[in-house]
Amino acid sequence: MSRKVRLECSPEAAGTRIDKYISDNIAELTRSAVQGLISAGAVTAGGAVISKNYKLKGNEIIEAEIPDPQPMDAVPENIPLDIVYEDSDLLVVNKPKGMVVHPAHGNYNGTLVNALLYHCGESLSGINGVIRPGIVHRIDKNTSGLLIVAKNDQAHLNLAEQIKAHNFTREYEAIATGYFKETEGTVDAPIGRHKTDRKKMCVTTENSRNAVTHYSVIKQFGGYAHVQLRLETGRTHQIRVHLAYIGHPVLGDDVYGKPYKGIDGQCLHARKIGFIHPSTGEYMEFNSSLPDYFTGILHKLEKT
Repeated sequence: MSRKVRLECSPEAAGTRIDKYISDNIAELTRSAVQGLISAGAVTAGGAVISKNYKLKGNEIIEAEIPDPQPMDAVPENIPLDIVYEDSDLLVVNKPKGMVVHPAHGNYNGTLVNALLYHCGESLSGINGVIRPGIVHRIDKNTSGLLIVAKNDQAHLNLAEQIKAHNFTREYEAIATGYFKETEGTVDAPIGRHKTDRKKMCVTTENSRNAVTHYSVIKQFGGYAHVQLRLETGRTHQIRVHLAYIGHPVLGDDVYGKPYKGIDGQCLHARKIGFIHPSTGEYMEFNSSLPDYFTGILHKLEKT
C-alpha cells in the first residue's frame, strides 16, 4: 500500500534540488529516502519523472508515491565492530562515520544495533525497546567516535543516571569554520525543535531544554579551527547547534552549516568517554584516535 503526496512549490524554490525540497517539506522523509523514491520513479515534477539531481524551476507541482512504513524489527547482522572495551555489563564501541546507531525509517539495517545484536545475542538491556536495545546515548550518523552500550537493565539505569547528573565525561573534537576571537568559552543556550523544519534543532526558549557546551581552541588555521568540546548536557545535535549559534558551524555540516568537498557530513569525533562502572564503582575512561578523514583535513589545512 502507498499514498500520494502533492506539493505545490513556490517561485522562490527555483534552483533548489528536489530531494532537499521534498525532505524539508515532508517530515517523515529523509533526503536519502527521497532519493530512493526518485530512483524508483515514484516522484514527478510537472508530471514528468525526474532524476535525483533535478533542480526546481519554481511553480511546479510535485507528486510523490510514498509506500506505507515497514514494520521495524531489528535483526542481527554480521557487521564488524570496533570494540574498545567489553565486560558482562557494558561495551564501549568506536562507531565509524556514516553508521546509524539504531534502525529508523529509511535505515532499517546496517546500523550499530544490528551489529550489536549479532555480537551480543540477547545480552543487551531492554529499557529502550526492541529497536534500541542497549543504547544508553547516541551520536549522529556522520559523527564518529565512542559510545557506551549497556548489556543489562541495571547497568543501563546506572549509566543513564550518571548522564542525567552530569557525571559522565563526553569530550569531542571538531573542525569548526571561522576565526575564534576567544579561544575558550561556554555556550549556555537552551535547545528545542525548530518551528518550521521538524528535522532540525535550534536555540530557543520555547519547548526547549537547557544545554551547555564548553569549548577550547586547539589550533586555528585562518578561516578554520580545530576545537575540543566537552558536553555538560546531551541534547540532540547539541554541539552542531551550539557551534552554529555562535557563528562557527562544524565543517561539512550540511544541516547547520555548509557541505565540504571530500567528506560526507560534519567533521566531528567523540574522542573521550568516562564513567563510573555500574558494578565495580571504578572510574573508567577511554580515548579514541582521530579517524583518517579528520586527520586528512587537518593536514590539508596545515598546508594552506
